Amino acid sequence: MIMKLGCSFATSLETPEHIRIAEELGYERALCYDSPALYPDVWMELNRAAELTDRIVLGTGVLIPSLRHPMVTASAITTLVHAVGEERVMVGIGSGFTGRMAMGQPPVPWAKVKHYAQTVQALLRGEQVEWEGAIMQVIHPDERFGPVLPISVPWGVAGEGPKGLQVARDLGAELFRISTPEPGYGQQMMMLIGTVLDEGEDPGSERAIDAAGHAAGLYLHWAVEHGMVDELLGEGGKARAAAYDHIPENVRHLAMHDRHVVGVNDIDRPFITGEVMAAAGVALDAQKWRDRFAELKEGGCSFVHFQPAGHDIPRELAAFAAAFNG
Repeated sequence: MIMKLGCSFATSLETPEHIRIAEELGYERALCYDSPALYPDVWMELNRAAELTDRIVLGTGVLIPSLRHPMVTASAITTLVHAVGEERVMVGIGSGFTGRMAMGQPPVPWAKVKHYAQTVQALLRGEQVEWEGAIMQVIHPDERFGPVLPISVPWGVAGEGPKGLQVARDLGAELFRISTPEPGYGQQMMMLIGTVLDEGEDPGSERAIDAAGHAAGLYLHWAVEHGMVDELLGEGGKARAAAYDHIPENVRHLAMHDRHVVGVNDIDRPFITGEVMAAAGVALDAQKWRDRFAELKEGGCSFVHFQPAGHDIPRELAAFAAAFNG
């Protein structure tokens, strides 16, 4: 099995240019996060990226059902398909870690995620479907308004637990993971967040923290919001979580998601040290990244997706691609 290289972005106004650079570096896919409280509109930026690229697959990684009516999502997909063709579009969907929690809401129940995905897929086939008690259908008048249906694009599901895994199976979708590959699952992608250290560079260097400190913060946010501080972070995690206690509970999610997945916020910064970065496995030299790639390939991973961050994303993309291809 050949493991392929993709990239994922915390969508920014610079992301289309970064996707262009990623294509030049040999990345095969670029997926963009859908979190409107933090980032610009994912579909607008994907269509901007379409104008700058020729071959890289473009898609959401991942969209959240509660953010858009299924007809709106179907229309967005047809627009991107018109720009680049079905072979260059992928739709990733999830229950909403950042996309929901940054707005103080819990994840969408998995049954609703599945129903939403199936509804959008049916719309793209040109079928009539029932939603909120009424029948709807994509009825673009002619090819001036959208590509001819049916449209069939691959889907991915971000599922870490058994319910998400089952939805991925039920949809016949690629599985997106950030923890470990799922044994025996078919097509699956592993998201990797971090930075490739320069020769002799300390994991706690300012450059490394700028590029990957957000990854160490991510584990805290995930643990707090899923009630798993003790299991995932131990005693040190309790102190980190307690740093947010002074913020009123009804707005605590705003502070916790400040610079989420793009940088280190002021509350997290005292806890993000070289030791923490190394222990989290987010600041590694090229050989250690290659060792990680080998483990993922052995575990059945089909794609690795790198999410760059910091003030020099072109450097991050180039360094990771070099480690992957080295």
